[in-house]
Amino acid sequence: MEDHWRANRCYPALNSSCTKLARPQALYILMYIFFSSISVSTVLLNLLVIISISHFKQLHTPTNLLILSLAVADLFIGLIVMPVEGSQLIETCWYFGDTLCNIFPIISSVALSGSLGSLVLISIDRFIAVSDPLRYSLKVTHNKVTIIVILSWCFCLLYMFFLLYDHLTAMEPQRTCHGECRITVSFSRIVGDVFVSFIMPCSTVIILNLKIFCAAKYHTKMINSVTERQRASNKGIIRSKKSSRKAAKTIGVLVTVYLLCYMPYNLSTFFVYNNQSLYFLLICLIWIMFLNSCINPIIYALFYPWFKVSTKHIITLAIFHPGSSNANVNSDMK
Repeated sequence: MEDHWRANRCYPALNSSCTKLARPQALYILMYIFFSSISVSTVLLNLLVIISISHFKQLHTPTNLLILSLAVADLFIGLIVMPVEGSQLIETCWYFGDTLCNIFPIISSVALSGSLGSLVLISIDRFIAVSDPLRYSLKVTHNKVTIIVILSWCFCLLYMFFLLYDHLTAMEPQRTCHGECRITVSFSRIVGDVFVSFIMPCSTVIILNLKIFCAAKYHTKMINSVTERQRASNKGIIRSKKSSRKAAKTIGVLVTVYLLCYMPYNLSTFFVYNNQSLYFLLICLIWIMFLNSCINPIIYALFYPWFKVSTKHIITLAIFHPGSSNANVNSDMK
């Protein structure tokens, strides 16, 4: 009886150990395969985006720099957040020590908020490109975008430090037994966080994308009213506007998928706070939220021809050839 009691503990040698949920061996294996597959896919797909934009000089544009920021946030989610959350869900114990217990919440929160912050910046960038295409290159430069991206990540870090200040500065981890990592945040701060880090930025993104849609629709109407002769003389301008409309459509899909993945969890916060009976539902909503980081690169593959071309260069190791960084990966976009 004593051996059975110890076998169901996170730390069998400690009497203060938490109870470990026993699972069938086959279920353990299936869960590890499932969560590992999601994590590895997220890392590999976002690495393709990061390598593509970093390596090919033709992709060194302000817009792609924002996409790079989004891919970095998604990479952190796949590389750090998913493995830790997945392991804790499968084992039902925290085996990563008190230090990581203290800093992991801020890592995951910064990555998740960084993803949304990047989407907000991408929406602003596309709004400027569609509404004022002639002065876009003057308003949006590589140096300006670099500074804005850095400031955005710094803001996310400072905000999450403020939100999790009590947890980070606690002298001892707040737990009922060894093998548990408990995050203590007041309900008022959680509600405030939903408004600050989800509702407000998402509202901004939705409004911007509605304006982008209206501007793109207006441009389409104007282009259709131009004669064939004028089309020929303004071929470059028309192509630029078509490109802007296509980019606006892509951002619209990104935002829609993001909202579908993140909205259920954020709205459920008001109903499942400290409600253990809905714990399983909360876990499902969290992983739906994580899946967004895996879906984003797939959206690039569907809508951005340059991603398909650059991925082919990476997989075939053509990027190691001399001068590969100058390859024309946008050739299929015309």
